[in-house]
Amino acid sequence: MSASPADDGPIIVIDDDETMRRACQAALRRTGYQVETYADGPSGLKRIEEVGAGLLVVDLKMPGMGGLEVIERVKQISPDIVAIVITGFATVSTAVEAMKAGAYDFIPKPFTAEELRVIIARGMERHRLAMEAKRLRVEKEAQARKFITFVSHQLQSPLGAVQQYLEVLLYQSGEAIPDKYRQWIERSSKKTATMLEIIGDWLTVSKVEGGQLATERKPVLWQDLAVEVLENCATAARDRQVTLHNELAPELLAVTGDATALCMLLSNLVVNAVKYNRPEGQVRITAEADQATVSLSVIDTGVGIAPENQEHVFEEFYR
Repeated sequence: MSASPADDGPIIVIDDDETMRRACQAALRRTGYQVETYADGPSGLKRIEEVGAGLLVVDLKMPGMGGLEVIERVKQISPDIVAIVITGFATVSTAVEAMKAGAYDFIPKPFTAEELRVIIARGMERHRLAMEAKRLRVEKEAQARKFITFVSHQLQSPLGAVQQYLEVLLYQSGEAIPDKYRQWIERSSKKTATMLEIIGDWLTVSKVEGGQLATERKPVLWQDLAVEVLENCATAARDRQVTLHNELAPELLAVTGDATALCMLLSNLVVNAVKYNRPEGQVRITAEADQATVSLSVIDTGVGIAPENQEHVFEEFYR
């Protein structure tokens, strides 16, 4: 069943000319569109923030907030809204300026009701295609996450069993096993552990992308998390001759969040700070608090991240 104009959401018309607003509303309602009109940018933007819109029709020249500024603000609210500019100054430079601001098309004054309906129909078709592409992309990403989760779970069990067998083999063999074989078993055990860590990372990424990693919001004390993380990293830090310092104030106020996710965040920072530090280096956890927020810092004496790489640190799987 094909979509009707009413399925696309309201068309928001913003124009300081009352006659123009009424003409647009009358022409579009005859075709079955939902139409709302507003005399200025701020009131139209407020309505879009409340209910959204399928399409925006806005006058280019208005007192106060002009059409281009309205479009820029709308794109910040919802990039999927299709914007069409009404202008009495239809020139190439005007068109270029409108397109740069994010407009899909423009219609010069004066125009007929049929000309308006044709442009609106094109804009709505673009909106529908964009929504369909977005829906398909979301479905594809969801399927990919399910596949990763399924495969990861299927791999975890046999790899975990392999690692246990290797550990049992080393323990029961004692000194009777030749050194060469012992080295092979130990290396196999380490590689298996690495693969299990990678699978764990895949599952974590899948949960993050699916919005399932942080599921609780309750008071969490950073001090408690810091103590736990530093205890877990103590052996690795000692092996690399790195000193760990917890400089968090005991009375530091609790933050609201998911304890598991916050612990994972802090652990990742501290583990990297230890791993990429220098011998006899240091890792310090510090924090500053005001009435609304707590700013946590993990500071190390390692080589740091090169300036040209810093903009990429939040890219997925970037190293």
